[in-house]
Amino acid sequence: MTTAVLRGDVVLVDYPYTDRTGSKVRPCIVVQNDTDNLRLDDTIVVLLTSKTRFTPGSPTEILITAESPVGRQAGLIFDSAVQGHNMLTIDRSFIRRKIGTMTVETMSKVDNCLKAALALS
Repeated sequence: MTTAVLRGDVVLVDYPYTDRTGSKVRPCIVVQNDTDNLRLDDTIVVLLTSKTRFTPGSPTEILITAESPVGRQAGLIFDSAVQGHNMLTIDRSFIRRKIGTMTVETMSKVDNCLKAALALS
């Protein structure tokens, strides 16, 4: 059975390495629209990483501190950078579980990261 997800859900994903030599369970944000989340077996996610040193000034990344209200609602245990430039389409069976949800305000910032990553106006 595949996990039902909604846009803005923070989920743990068996995330493959880019060279396809393995994978690691990582937190991600579901960014695909809910219509497609309900009708398709795949969803689109962006990576969250605890490597936050590249975040300042990058239009494709935002920092979320674990102890902030946003970080707590998202279920984060480490300060994390949303990497709008690191997207992946996955079968929902790769989702281990939901750990939280992003706020509407934060998802608006994620949208801006995605626009910058994809050079959309």
